[in-house]
Amino acid sequence: MAGEDTAALIRQPDAPKRATLLELLLDVVYVAALALISMRLASDVTWLGGVRVLVLLMAIWWIWSITALLTDFYNPEQLRIQLVVAWAMLGSVVMTAAIPHAFIDHGWLFAGMYVAIHVGRGIMLVSLLRGHEAQARATRFLVWFVVSGTAWIAGAFLPNPLRLLLWGIALMIDYIGGALRYPSPRLGRVPLAQYDKGSEHLGERYQQFIILALGDIILVPVLQNDGRGFTAGRLGGLLLAFATMLLLWHIYVYRAGAFLQVAITKRPGRATRWAPYTHLLMVAGIVSTAAGFELVINGNRTRAGLGWVLVVVGGPTLFLIGRTIFEYEIFGRFSWSRLLWVLVLVGLTPLVASRPLILAASVTGAALLGVGLSDAVRAKGRPSPVERSEQP
Repeated sequence: MAGEDTAALIRQPDAPKRATLLELLLDVVYVAALALISMRLASDVTWLGGVRVLVLLMAIWWIWSITALLTDFYNPEQLRIQLVVAWAMLGSVVMTAAIPHAFIDHGWLFAGMYVAIHVGRGIMLVSLLRGHEAQARATRFLVWFVVSGTAWIAGAFLPNPLRLLLWGIALMIDYIGGALRYPSPRLGRVPLAQYDKGSEHLGERYQQFIILALGDIILVPVLQNDGRGFTAGRLGGLLLAFATMLLLWHIYVYRAGAFLQVAITKRPGRATRWAPYTHLLMVAGIVSTAAGFELVINGNRTRAGLGWVLVVVGGPTLFLIGRTIFEYEIFGRFSWSRLLWVLVLVGLTPLVASRPLILAASVTGAALLGVGLSDAVRAKGRPSPVERSEQP
């Protein structure tokens, strides 16, 4: 039997829903990581460069997602859980520093820290929870991360493209394992009831991360300023980046920002399981959008080219797709107006490829404004998610 000391590690239903200061500090590390990934994409706008960026992003995102799930299931006010979070933070700092060289000469550092974060966390939790029923949950996670860790470490010592291939396989193991609820020998899967423990705290964590990540749309092009100052074109690009950031924020938090909070409250198990995957699309969209505005503001092409336009247009498109899928999975409601605007963006992409890149960014911004107006028209006269949740 587990003692009261061990049981205190599990979050109680009446625990505070607000994120701790340590969790907010953790987010700052990941905002820096996303900024570096955006810069990497802007410096290598090729199909291979895009795949590499996707692998780096998926690795960084999975660490954050699992840590958010950890602090929602366990009590983040407990010192021992805070040490687990601090371990993830330290490893993430090292991984972030290794991002520019992950596919060159520091692959072992990036992969090694990824594995150390997950496996180290699992070992610590299995040890801390000895005698408690939650130990089985930690063990399931640990088993899967040991399996994927083998591919991560092996890939780190192989040349490209084998490194990219093995890391991609490792990520598929991680993401599929999460989707299947980490089935393990003799232990089975994580019970659905444990996902139903998802609270408003988890919804708040995702909202906080998205809001902080949106700041990279301004941060990345400003950090990459090469010292040439701001021409009228550059200033216009910065203002357009600011407008795009606000529009994406509005689309995400539209209707009092209650969308995700209500989803977690009304259908916690489904929301908890789907949020990491749909939000990955939104985060990828933010990364691409930030890279796109770095190209808009600091690029020196008179004609954009299809690759650059795909970065600029593809970012908001991915964001819209992720937001739409998540809404459908939670509420069973599909936004056809958003799909229409996605089709408009896809259709216009080849038409603006031979034009200045700021035209593609302007067209994309206009489409996002259209999404916001369409949402307002569609929702006119309907109760908000908060109002619907309060109805008997």
